Order: sequence, then structure tokens, then C-alpha cells
Amino acid sequence: MPRHILKTMTYSLMHLSVAVTVAFALTHNWHAALAIGLIEPAVQTIAYTFHERVWERWPKATNIPPVAT
Repeated sequence: MPRHILKTMTYSLMHLSVAVTVAFALTHNWHAALAIGLIEPAVQTIAYTFHERVWERWPKATNIPPVAT
């Protein structure tokens, strides 16, 4: 299995785990936590897609200095 696919899968599992854990901590209800944990990543993926489209259309500023790493 290619490394980038494995990375995507493990990140997705981590995201699901965090979402379910936080939802359970707030609701103390496993059914609600699982529902939120399954729905939130799907909604987040759609939101990210729109974010990327807006970001690509945003004018590139030429006077912003590069960030030192």
C-alpha cells in the first residue's frame, strides 16, 4: 500500500476518534457521539473543498514577506 494512502487512512481514523471522543465528552451519549463522529468529517470535507476553491481565487499578495522556517 502506498504511503500516502496509509497516511490518509490513519488520519481519517484519528479524526473519527477525536470527533467521537469530544462528542461523547459533551453529550455522554454514545449514539449521539457516533452520529456526530460520522457526520462531522463528511461535512468538514465539503467545507474544506469550498475553502480551497476560495483560497485559489484569492489574489496573491506580492508584498507579504515569506515565513521563515
